[in-house]
Amino acid sequence: MRTYLTKTLDQRANIWLSKAMLFALAIAVMAVMAVPAVEAQNRPQTFADLVEELSPAVVNISTVQTVRGRGRGNRRVPQIPEGMPFEEFWDQFRDRFEEEQEPRQARSLGSGFVIDKSGIVITNNHVVEGADEITVSFPNRDDYTATVIGRDALSDIAVLRINHENGDDFPAVEWGNDEASRIGDWVMAIGNPFGQNGTVTAGIISARNRNLGANDVDFIQTDASINRGNSGGPLFNMEGEVIGVNTAIVSPSGGNVGIGFSIPSNHAKNIVEQLQEHGKVRRGWLGVGIQPLTEEIAETLGLDIKEGAMITRVEPDSPADIAKLQEGDIIVTWDGNEVINSNTLSNLVKRTPIDKAVDVVIVRDGDTQTLSVRTGALSDEASEIQSEDEDGDDEGDRPRSPSGRELVEGMELAPLNDSFRQRYELETDVEGVAVLRVSRRSAAYRAGIRAGAVIIRVNQQKVESASEVVDLFNEAIDAGRERALILINLRGNTAHIPLRLTTDE
Repeated sequence: MRTYLTKTLDQRANIWLSKAMLFALAIAVMAVMAVPAVEAQNRPQTFADLVEELSPAVVNISTVQTVRGRGRGNRRVPQIPEGMPFEEFWDQFRDRFEEEQEPRQARSLGSGFVIDKSGIVITNNHVVEGADEITVSFPNRDDYTATVIGRDALSDIAVLRINHENGDDFPAVEWGNDEASRIGDWVMAIGNPFGQNGTVTAGIISARNRNLGANDVDFIQTDASINRGNSGGPLFNMEGEVIGVNTAIVSPSGGNVGIGFSIPSNHAKNIVEQLQEHGKVRRGWLGVGIQPLTEEIAETLGLDIKEGAMITRVEPDSPADIAKLQEGDIIVTWDGNEVINSNTLSNLVKRTPIDKAVDVVIVRDGDTQTLSVRTGALSDEASEIQSEDEDGDDEGDRPRSPSGRELVEGMELAPLNDSFRQRYELETDVEGVAVLRVSRRSAAYRAGIRAGAVIIRVNQQKVESASEVVDLFNEAIDAGRERALILINLRGNTAHIPLRLTTDE
């Protein structure tokens, strides 16, 4: 009897234990399942509330530009002798050709947004450039003419003022901090693609710090649909703040393929403030020629860094010259910001306030040091110049050189002389060793060195004779190096080139 009761109690205990374990397991499963539900709440269920709140401040911008015909200018159709065949038809053709063409009007459409209730509108420079008339249209169909306060071609930003006399209190949006946004965050664009007013598209931030070339902007990339006519419109975050000005697309067809670009709000806001205050943008200036630090250059110098901007030229009396920056220095940090490449440095310098003292971290001869640089003002002529890989011709007449000529690595080298300077239009301050000829089968030719180049430095050492170049090449080979780093000047551009050396092995 006691054995039976014991077994029964054991069985009931096991049943209760099993139920408890199942209950605990169910709780755990529910907790795990609840995590995606919580995360899902972070995704917008709808953009309708944001659209309703923000769209009244997004405007359509239409422009009219007068385009003149070619006119007759100084070109005239000659007359043919009287009595010749087709004389009548020829006269008619001549009259039509020489007649002044009537001016025609070209129209364009873009987008913009009101950033101040007094009627300040932001758009792209290319939307209003050359416009004779500008019309700002609101979603409620109110139309106003507008005047350009200032525009900047480099950043592609323009600031307009709505012309009005009745003190209208216009709907406006606010700037946000683009740096607080992350790759993968939701964004929303409102604009007028292809003239379709009030079009809303949404997507995510696909990438940041995209450089498109001839500008000073590190763009936000988004897959929110941006098309022709979206230019100048706002890119919103989920707080309803403007974090970008939609500007460009990459597309083989001209339509959206999921790659659009916006000017980051922090950069755009700075440009807008300067345009409002000065009517133009004042940019910082360093006074150097720069090129990216490549893996080959870093390897040649025996450096373990992979990012930075390498100085190829220092302009006399420039901020860089005053701060004792030198050719061959590698700038790795500017005012606390990491320098990834030459584009990064150029943009950082341009955004730096004029006359600001900036700490610059450089690598010189393998050692890291910090210099203080006070930025100058970038003029219309001055710019940060990157090296160009220009093709050259090693054929034709060449200036004769005095003694001291050397043949090395497929290059014929000689001291600089007046004939060489005159032929290749060299500046008087360019010093080094002349490259008279480059064999097309050489590593030097493949590296971009051409006749007319001047070798300024080899492995960071200045050279004045062809024999010095040869000696430094041999030193590099004896040290077991595969390349020598040479600084050249070619057609006014300077660049560091890691040249692969030929060994006897």
